[in-house]
Amino acid sequence: MKISFTKHTLANGLDVLLHEDHACPIVAVNLWYHVGSKNERPGKTGFAHLFEHLMFEGSEHHDGGFFQPLQGAGATLNGSTNADRTNYWEVVPAGALELALWMESDRMGYLLPALTEAKFSNQRDVVLNERRQNYENRPYGLAPMALLSALFPSDHPYHWTTIGEIADLEHVQLDEVHAFFRRYYHPANASIALAGDIDPEEALALVERYFGEIDAGEPVEPVRASASLPRDVRIHVEDRVELPRLYLAWLTPAMFADGDAELDLATDLLANGKTSRLYRRLVFEERLATDVSASQNSREMAGYAQLTATAAPGHTLGELERAIFEEIARLAAEGPTAEEIDRGRVQAEAQFMFRLQTVGGFGGKSDQLNAYNTFLRDPAYFTRDLARYQIVTKESLQEVAGRYLDPARRVTLSIVPQGRTVLAAPDSELVVVS
Repeated sequence: MKISFTKHTLANGLDVLLHEDHACPIVAVNLWYHVGSKNERPGKTGFAHLFEHLMFEGSEHHDGGFFQPLQGAGATLNGSTNADRTNYWEVVPAGALELALWMESDRMGYLLPALTEAKFSNQRDVVLNERRQNYENRPYGLAPMALLSALFPSDHPYHWTTIGEIADLEHVQLDEVHAFFRRYYHPANASIALAGDIDPEEALALVERYFGEIDAGEPVEPVRASASLPRDVRIHVEDRVELPRLYLAWLTPAMFADGDAELDLATDLLANGKTSRLYRRLVFEERLATDVSASQNSREMAGYAQLTATAAPGHTLGELERAIFEEIARLAAEGPTAEEIDRGRVQAEAQFMFRLQTVGGFGGKSDQLNAYNTFLRDPAYFTRDLARYQIVTKESLQEVAGRYLDPARRVTLSIVPQGRTVLAAPDSELVVVS
């Protein structure tokens, strides 16, 4: 796997990644800022996600909506925020590259003069409404908040969700938001990738023209934190749901660390797809559950594995818990079959290739170049990333599953219908999440 690219760093610290691909007359513009909710602190959460919204509201030299000029030129565009990074992207006709670079550079270098109290208040209300829709009023929507707060201590940057706490969003002041922007949204903390129908020399000259004059900003020190889970933390939450649901979570290795790839494959063979062990047993054979899924959630400082199952009518979360741990114990004792290993490798390779089918968007070659550059300082990591899955063996997966999916060190969360706490897994403590 070799994606051709060149890397340059401007005098102000902005990394520039260029990939030439003339298959279609389009160009992906992909900009990553190495800031997410982990760069916040208790009492001051939700800032990074709030800026995902604010940066679409206009800047000093284009004090209007960000979408209209680009969409008028034929572009698609979007952005997202997670715990570790914020990204913005446009896929534009080749002739609109300069427009996209001008607009991205203006909001990087000149956002604050246009960031008024009115815009700030409006977008804060939008975020609060998004929080209500996606968490508070969505069935089982409180689960991520309950899980993260139980997995990580209160001062750990992964303790809260990316959208932030209600009280923090309601009390944040405009000057605090300005200070957060100056701290993190500058060339020395950013990486831009251009992929598609470009001439690399001309593209680099355009990036230099539009971004070169922006002040570098102060270097951002890496966030350091640790977490441990020495016992089974058993909690339950009441919600407006019909069926009780069980969540199990464990602390696991960080993104790209040893064991991360093994846990990707282990969670897949346990509970993803109709051929997985837990789907066959819980849903198809014994009909204890209506659904089951699992994932290894890789993050920059630490990961967490999560397994979720909804109890079928007439069955309990205790039954689900016992069956799940019987299958985990069997995996740790016997390891995966050769067929499961092969299937997992093929699925990992297919997902890897799927992300590289396009030059832009979420995924795509430009997004992947930026991900490797931001987290590893190595945009050429493609081959080594895929190799992590190709070298997984029965023994390595078995060992990692036994070490990390430990029944004595986990969070057990039950989401139960309101007023029916008796349906929670045994020995659970009620917690209130808001």
